[in-house]
Parts: sequence; structure tokens; C-alpha cells
Amino acid sequence: MGRMTIATLPSRRAFASGLAGLALMPAAACGQGTPSSSAPAPAVPFAPKRIDAAQLAPLVEQARLLPQLRSMIVAQDGRVLLERVFAGPSLDTPVNIKSAAKTVLAAVTGAAIDRGMVEGLDQPLGDLLGRRIPASADPRVRRITVEQLLSMSAGLEPTSGRNYGRWVSSRDWLAFALTRPFVAEPGGRMLYSTGTSHILSAALTNVSGRSTLQLARDWIGDPLGIAVPPWPRDPQGVYFGGNDMLLSPRALLRFGEMYRNDGLHRGARVLSAAWVRDSWRSRGGRSPWTGYTYGLGWWLRTLGPHPVNFAWGFGGQMVFVAPSLGITAVMTSDPSARGRDGHVQALHALFDRAIAGLAV
Repeated sequence: MGRMTIATLPSRRAFASGLAGLALMPAAACGQGTPSSSAPAPAVPFAPKRIDAAQLAPLVEQARLLPQLRSMIVAQDGRVLLERVFAGPSLDTPVNIKSAAKTVLAAVTGAAIDRGMVEGLDQPLGDLLGRRIPASADPRVRRITVEQLLSMSAGLEPTSGRNYGRWVSSRDWLAFALTRPFVAEPGGRMLYSTGTSHILSAALTNVSGRSTLQLARDWIGDPLGIAVPPWPRDPQGVYFGGNDMLLSPRALLRFGEMYRNDGLHRGARVLSAAWVRDSWRSRGGRSPWTGYTYGLGWWLRTLGPHPVNFAWGFGGQMVFVAPSLGITAVMTSDPSARGRDGHVQALHALFDRAIAGLAV
């Protein structure tokens, strides 16, 4: 793959309109390669170019054209090259990361498996939730596995989209999610659903006897040295699984860097290397809207031969990790912004062309 330069970035008009339809196109059609985590390795050992901080100056000017963008951090091989606030609070202030919380919840699940609290990805919900599963639920619900919950392949009708409002206004979020009809076989096609993540939060709470907040603080926050403030809970007191978690941009960078370093933070083990590798393995399901595939809480695509794994929250809360390039980048945006205006696609373009493009 030839080296890309900042000159290839779109103009302001392109960011505002020309990229607007990008989210509806498969990644391959966007020049981003096949949206899969199983890209072939380069034929010869690849050594990414070392990015100089001065090379990112044009990136800042392009980023200023995005009115929804609030902050950006770029690091390569642990070196922070860029930290910038465009609007909003400081880089140390926790902000709503929306559905990027699903990626953090997946990490908490990995920590539970590493500790033997959860037996493994094949453990069924019947073991983890027991009597919390309503009698009216389809018997197949008890056989849904941890892996199927994490990979969005549980098969239950999604609570996201048109069902979201009815779900979060219900008196029992867990019961509502568990009694949705099956619209696919468990382990089959990808069905993006925040209710699926909330089921997992409730399962972790039930099997551990501790809140998801406590688990996230003990297993992720404390080892990384980051604050994990309380976030919303359901009517039964279970912390929202998969939305509205609060983390600062610098906390997100440490989280992404921990994954880039195979589960290590400053030499200390946070997650097993096996869990990190498995998290970035595609389960085969693809989003019908973007063509991106999904691992365990991570979205997956490629840039040429280089995997790009990313956490993605509504409005443009992004953590990009490109392991073969040594790059981790964080972008936070206005979480209340509505409409498909090309903003998230512009963030992908910034990462691909103005950040990762400097390393290839």
C-alpha cells in the first residue's frame, strides 16, 4: 500500500456531504479493504513508519472542520503525538461514550473469564441468570452463550432502533430483552442490540454478586489507573450494559493501548493475551448498514493488509487500534448529535488517511 498524505483528505464540503453516504456502503467499496479481522499478513515483515508529531498538524486543521468533534488523541508505540480539545471538557473529564461501553463491558467479561468467575465463552445463560430468566421466555434463551451475547448473535429481536424507547421505558429491562421473540438462530446472523449487552451486564452482576460498576472499577479501572464514574442503571439497579458509560478521552486511550499491548498496562497483566486475540477475531456476522464485521465487543475492518479494530459509540465516540501500525487513536464527539451527516465516516477518513496513512 502506498503512503497516503494529508493532501488526500476531502475538503470541508466533502466531509459535510461527499462522505454522507459512506456509512451505508461496505468498507471495501470505501477503499478500506475487506471488513474483516482476518486480513492476510504482509508477505514480508512490515515495519511501520515512525510518525513525527509535526506531521499531524494538517490533521488538526481538517479536524477543526468537523463541528461535532470534541477531542482527539493520537499515539504510536505508546508515544502520545497529539492531544487536542476542539470543544467541550478537558481530556481528563469523563464523557458519555455511548455504545463504546459495549467494548468496555466485553473487557469486563474477559476479566471474569480470566478469573474463572465465568467458565468461558460457551457457558449458557441458564447457568448465569438462573431464576432471573422469566418463565415466559423461549426455552432457547437458556442456551444462549456468552459468546453469542458478545458477538451480537443471540438471535433475539433487537431492542435497539425502533424498539429502544419501549425497552428503556419498561419496568424490567432484563425481562423485556429476554422475552423478545427469536428472529434468527442463536449463533447466526448479527443483530445489533443494546438489550443483548444489558443481558450480559445482568448476568455478570448475578453470578458475581457485585455490580457491573464494581467489576469495571476493580478489573479495568484500577489496573489502568483510570476513573470509572457511576452511569445509569435499570429499574432493578443493574448498570446499563452497553450504553451511557462515562470515561475520559485519556482513559479511553489507556484502554485502547492496553488492548494494543495484548492485555498489558505498564508491564502488568489486565486481560489475558488470548482474550485480546479472540476479541479481534471475526465471528462472521456483518452490519447490514456498514459491512463491518464484529468480534467480541469490537468492530473490525482492514486498511489494506492492516487490521483496524474500533470501539464505536453513537455520535462518534471512537477508539481505533491498528496493532500492526502501533497506532491507537481516540476521538470523542457530541453524543447528542442526530442524523446521518457523514461525521462518523469523516472520522474514519481522518484515521485512515491523516493518521494511519503516515505509518504505511
